[in-house]
Amino acid sequence: MKLVRYGAMGQEKPGLLDRSGRIRDLSALVKDINGDALSPAALAKIAAVDPASLPLVDGNPRLGSPVTGITKFVAIGLNYADHAAEAGMAIPSEPIVFIKANTSLCGPNDNIEKPRGSTKLDWEVELAIIIGTKAKYVTEADALKHVAGYAVCNDVSERFFQIERGGQWTKGKSHDTFGPVGPWIATADEIPDPQKLGMWLDVNGTRCQTGSTATMIFGVAKIVSYVSEIMTLYPGDIITTGTPPGVGMGMKPQKFLNVGDVVTLGIDGLGAQRQEIVAA
Repeated sequence: MKLVRYGAMGQEKPGLLDRSGRIRDLSALVKDINGDALSPAALAKIAAVDPASLPLVDGNPRLGSPVTGITKFVAIGLNYADHAAEAGMAIPSEPIVFIKANTSLCGPNDNIEKPRGSTKLDWEVELAIIIGTKAKYVTEADALKHVAGYAVCNDVSERFFQIERGGQWTKGKSHDTFGPVGPWIATADEIPDPQKLGMWLDVNGTRCQTGSTATMIFGVAKIVSYVSEIMTLYPGDIITTGTPPGVGMGMKPQKFLNVGDVVTLGIDGLGAQRQEIVAA
């Protein structure tokens, strides 16, 4: 299934995409797409319903983040060897873990704010894991059983804030709108192998990133298991898993985003996003 949240900001409703790509309203089955709706039992209940029996949503409404009510937005850094090389950093021996503020979460096509004082606004197409069941000290062998599904994430980054303002990457990763997720959550049954997904990102129509989740240093199962050792993961939580090469910081000369620029990105089976840069 492909699960969405649609409607004006702060007024989103739960929905799913039918076989024709049209939105069907899920309000009669779940209150929202949150941790409760992503449990195995809730997903089974939704899957048992014929989408054609659900109300059809008219028009082309705004899409919000496909999950809400998260307890945490976790991110993994330098998880592609070629990206580490372009950043001039060593390949990590263990996953690098940091946090994006929950308030950075936004819809896949919402504007991205360029923060006050920003000089190095950057992009990162990433595969996001959406947790479906509580995970604490889970083994790598069992890790995928705790995954509800997957989505596209743009791990928007302000490199000056991240690297040059006294440490802690969270500074450069957490501004409002720095976490576009969606357009949908593809449930895990739709993505049988999350390590075989093509990825791409364009800036103003020019291809900057082309990659595959096959080149991750640490795969999805390892990431879920590892993060569950250092913090408890709850249904609805997001883990975004790192980016392939082609970010602005790695270009020679470096290239960063300015007001008016447009970023488009996508991952096989998970849809595409589009964001315009605006002043905060």
